[in-house]
Amino acid sequence: MLAYTTYSEAGGVGKTTTAANLAVAHARAGLKPLVVPLDPQDGDLSRLFGVDGKRKKSVDNLVRHMIQRPNGSFDDLIQTKEGVDIIPEHNMLGSLAEYLRREKEQAEAMGEAFGMHSQLLRVLRGADVNDRYDVLICDPPATEGPHLYNAINATRSLVIPVEPSAKGDAAVQGLESLVAGLEENLDINIGVLAALPMDFKDTRDQREIINDIPYSTPEIIGDRASLMEGCWKQQCSAYCYIREHRSRRREYEIKTLAQFDRLARQLEQQVGIEAPNPPEPGDVEHNVITP
Repeated sequence: MLAYTTYSEAGGVGKTTTAANLAVAHARAGLKPLVVPLDPQDGDLSRLFGVDGKRKKSVDNLVRHMIQRPNGSFDDLIQTKEGVDIIPEHNMLGSLAEYLRREKEQAEAMGEAFGMHSQLLRVLRGADVNDRYDVLICDPPATEGPHLYNAINATRSLVIPVEPSAKGDAAVQGLESLVAGLEENLDINIGVLAALPMDFKDTRDQREIINDIPYSTPEIIGDRASLMEGCWKQQCSAYCYIREHRSRRREYEIKTLAQFDRLARQLEQQVGIEAPNPPEPGDVEHNVITP
């Protein structure tokens, strides 16, 4: 199984839209992806895909499963959009650190161990996600904490959206220290599958920054603010937005879809996955999936 977390220390670099569009790119090729978004704020992946509805505390959600108090089965958590299975975010994610801390204290009082940063991995293993899915994508918030640590512990790999600016460059450098610290604290190895420069305007400074990124950058996404804003407005991927909501198709936006398709194939190849029905990169009508 291909498993990765989309993460950047800098906010607003397209982390969530990257996760969403790569998930659909995998699905378009005939693979079965599961996306686990972990961001408690309103502008989350659940909202992007239009599955952000049930937020009451009594509703079963991923946090309840992580603290071993589920109100139903894991499968009942899942909603599907554009061929992608999604576990919607819930308000309880905002207090995840507190919930996990309480469980740890109770476990230790009983002489038991409770790994605060391994609970998502435990839940996914219990649901046989590794056998049932081809791709697992986690989308945590940009801040450090149990959301990020659980995501990385479950996937062990990163795809890093990068803003080609001094701010983005600093975030990449900070990420190297973060990865090293997580590897030591969690006793795991973490790989970076790719960095994805976003909002590229082809300036000299941006080219220099991209050349200095210490990770593979197989694709570089240009300034696509209008396309990505349209995705949020219509609550869908870029593929669906161009296919169903654009009155005319713009060549540069089709190029962006092709880039997500190619990046998805490159990520799959790194773990030896061969997609059964890969599209011609950027073919909007290929394998259209009805939600």
